Amino acid sequence: MFIRTIRAERMKLRRSPVWLAFFALPILPAVMGTFNYQMNIEILQDKWYSLWTQHTLFSCYFFIPAVIGVYCSYLWRLEHTHYNWNAAMSAPVRVGYIYLAKLIMVSTMVILTQVWTGFLFILSGKLIGLDNPIPPELFSWLFYGALGGIVISALQLFISLVIRSFAIPVGMALVGGIAGLAALAKGYGIWFPYSLISLGMHGNGPADEMQYSSGQLIISCLLFTGFFILLAIIWLGKRDVKTV
Repeated sequence: MFIRTIRAERMKLRRSPVWLAFFALPILPAVMGTFNYQMNIEILQDKWYSLWTQHTLFSCYFFIPAVIGVYCSYLWRLEHTHYNWNAAMSAPVRVGYIYLAKLIMVSTMVILTQVWTGFLFILSGKLIGLDNPIPPELFSWLFYGALGGIVISALQLFISLVIRSFAIPVGMALVGGIAGLAALAKGYGIWFPYSLISLGMHGNGPADEMQYSSGQLIISCLLFTGFFILLAIIWLGKRDVKTV
């Protein structure tokens, strides 16, 4: 039954407008970051590493949280319209399966978004003439960034579950991304869900060592993700068809 629930969520994404956000939104920070790099090339002299700081400056705090918010709001949209919530809650499926299936699909989208982000980064560097080797750490930046993105996914799915609106959770994701910048600046990034993606992607200093160890980052991501999953399952367990 869980596999069928995942398939149902996957069907929602086929030919859906969410793919427009998937392709378009990561292009914006790539263009803005590359332009900013070229305008400050006298100061930013670490080539690929400097270009990465400019890309992640826009993507980690603005666009990636927002696009994850779009993914999550879209996947709850069907349940929140008309009487579909009644149908979902009365289906012969464990309520936790509904949330977990959505989390798996959003997490897949996050991984694909990271791959797309990495491709745009390499393409941008080549277009502006960076001829030195691509940083070998790029894969780990994208991997750990994906872990941070999954944390945001778990949180945003819970927010979109509770708030039956498409736009408000997306706006909250954008505000959360900006707040993540402030938390990171204060040294609390490891304790704030929206900061984990920047920590994982080495947004503030790709040439430096990670502010926290990879083990600490993984543990933080697992704890936050598990907490939001538990929170969502408890919430769903208390909802029924009479709450619509």
